[in-house]
Amino acid sequence: MTAIPFNGIGQDTTKTRQVNKSHSQAGRYSLHGTIKIKGTGEIIIGATVSVTGYSMGATSNEYGFYSLTLPQNDYTLEISAVGMKTQQVTVSLNRDVKLDILLEEEATTMEEVTVKGTSTGRSLKNPQMSVEKINVHEVRTIPVIFGERDILKTIQLLPGIKSAGEGNSGFYTRGGSADQNLILLDEAPVYNATHLLGFFSTFNSDAIKNVTLYKGTMPAQYGGRLSSVLDIKMNDGNNQDFAVSGGIGLIASRLNVEGPIQKDKSSFLVSARRTYADVFLKLSDSSLKKTKLYFYDLNTKMNFILGERDKVFLSGYFGRDVLSQDKVAGINWGNATGTLRWNHIFNKKLFSNTSLIYSNYDYKINVHTESTDYGILSRIRDWNLKEELQLYANANNTIIFGINSIYHTIKPGEISVTGNTGTVTQGLQDRYSLDNAIYVNDSWRINNKWNLTYGLRVSAFTILGKGDYYTLDSSGRVIDTTHYGPGEVVKTYLNVEPRVAVSYQLNALSSLKASYTRNTQNLHLISNSVSSSPTDKWVASTNIIKPEIADQVAIGYYRDLKDRKFEINIETYYKTTQNQIDYRDGAEVFTNEAIETQLLYGKGRAYGIEFLFRKKTGRLTGWISYTLSKTERKIDGINNNQWYNARQDRTHDIAIVGMYQLNEKWTLSADWIFYTGDAVTYPSGKYRVDNEVYFYYSERNGYRMPNYHRLDIGATKQLKRGKRFSSELNFSVYNAYGRANAYQISFRESETDPDKTEAVRTSLFTFVPSISYNFKF
Repeated sequence: MTAIPFNGIGQDTTKTRQVNKSHSQAGRYSLHGTIKIKGTGEIIIGATVSVTGYSMGATSNEYGFYSLTLPQNDYTLEISAVGMKTQQVTVSLNRDVKLDILLEEEATTMEEVTVKGTSTGRSLKNPQMSVEKINVHEVRTIPVIFGERDILKTIQLLPGIKSAGEGNSGFYTRGGSADQNLILLDEAPVYNATHLLGFFSTFNSDAIKNVTLYKGTMPAQYGGRLSSVLDIKMNDGNNQDFAVSGGIGLIASRLNVEGPIQKDKSSFLVSARRTYADVFLKLSDSSLKKTKLYFYDLNTKMNFILGERDKVFLSGYFGRDVLSQDKVAGINWGNATGTLRWNHIFNKKLFSNTSLIYSNYDYKINVHTESTDYGILSRIRDWNLKEELQLYANANNTIIFGINSIYHTIKPGEISVTGNTGTVTQGLQDRYSLDNAIYVNDSWRINNKWNLTYGLRVSAFTILGKGDYYTLDSSGRVIDTTHYGPGEVVKTYLNVEPRVAVSYQLNALSSLKASYTRNTQNLHLISNSVSSSPTDKWVASTNIIKPEIADQVAIGYYRDLKDRKFEINIETYYKTTQNQIDYRDGAEVFTNEAIETQLLYGKGRAYGIEFLFRKKTGRLTGWISYTLSKTERKIDGINNNQWYNARQDRTHDIAIVGMYQLNEKWTLSADWIFYTGDAVTYPSGKYRVDNEVYFYYSERNGYRMPNYHRLDIGATKQLKRGKRFSSELNFSVYNAYGRANAYQISFRESETDPDKTEAVRTSLFTFVPSISYNFKF
């Protein structure tokens, strides 16, 4: 324990004991600084600075910055973070001081494993509810398909989060559709976060430092989606020494390289991953040798410390999927993002982050015939400028305020035809829009029991020319067209989005929380398939397609048990939505110029209750989650204008996850998943016209897929652990008892009796073993 003269700013809280009168009359001083990992220089997000004997503290923000204001006095501070050794310092606070803190990583000896905790993102005092923080170390242990570590597969094991289907990385949050999740990578939106038709996510866990998920009750600095925000932060890179890590698996390999550009001042990170299924295809028969089937990721980042007050970060992500058969057809799709950020500390109470962000998602389809080649291109591209300020106003208030402006360009579809006479190109009209927002959020420590977070976001979505915009009659037919020139304003939607959350601490081990949040969404994914596809179409709000709006109320109870070795959390929510979009029966949404003619609009509702029981310490850690929920929509023109199940409606969802440290060499893991079958539309009859059979569909989403369940098991063996080199083997079995879960059910006439109809069940994966080798030096 060391004594340090100490000054600070920050998020102070009410004391649990009285400071004597002489101290209370003395001046107040500020401490601020950055919390990093010793030996690598990586900043630590969410580290806690606590004042022993007082209900006071601060938490480092997403750039490792913390700030704390205290009266003049002598204090003992405790600094802690998940995966780090707790550090204590004794300070004499008699002036303002900048104090940077270095924490050491925990060694993974058996003694330390037995007391190691995991982060859930929940604090009894913090009023922010419905938030999950994903432990990246757990992601590396939990068994998944083909042995590829996957953040999106891990969050599907949490309450309120539902898988989009067998092996799929897409997810639904509290009844919302897949496009209602905002996925951010270093602040840049990722529009399609999946590889290989959804079986893998785009996020290489080797490059990821921090993952936070907000289930609808996000702070005011987030906006643009109704259901959730998944905020992912990349590692910064080691500014002390060079390091290399990676892994070799059955279908993919990874390599991560990082090190200083100038020691203590700057660093770089390059992390790459590629599958090699196409390599094995080349070894097969001649018909498959020219087939392409692969994806790749590339994460890059550099950061520069320009002085005590300034840092600059430059990060990027590039990923692509390629599926093609030589001289027949092919599809490839991918994301590219870039983020340039400037952190500036104006003074001990004011922190600034300025960001310039680029995001692009596109897909290309090629079809080859003997005489003609066809190509289809679709794209969504963003340029985003954001300025955010964090003000540590006083002992009890931290205020965040900022502005955000995004310029969207959407190319719905461009078709090119190449033949003997040349190439002819025809496309749907490009759409342009400006998405502006201003926001403010205050975290207020009222007293030692009550905490309040409240904020306001005001968004203005402006539709810009050039292009044609339509007027429809009641049956959806175009009756008038208005043309707008480049830059002309078609329409502006202004929305006010209040957010408020409050917590009341019942005692030292339990608390109650409640929240209300309004969110709006102006980008919509149009799809009539059961699960998301790379070729689903993004459209922006128009003069006809209005912004989607969601209002959510949530209440929760949280309790720590057995000296905080266990926790139990119960949350219930009710959400209403406006301007929900669904397609007309028989709609064609991909070749129609006026897509509005194929759509219908209405309202929705979702409600449920979520339970989480977690064991945080000991050799055995893990959790049990259960969600009971209902999701419905009511849209005129569908289901006789009555309420019907949304396709993501799922009544029961259960996940049991366990990790067991058997000894210093072996770690075992397993998860078991059960959920009610998705809502689907099946034919209710059939009829024959000119010897052709047509199926008749009545109730929208009125049937259920079969219930789904599976068991995954895994084991990790530590081969070598040293200061300069470590390695491990990871074994896993996906769907260990070989359950043939239904991926799709189709219908056909019986071959033996044409009067009968057969249901054909398609399953994807049964009993998939995997092995991978991971290393670090």
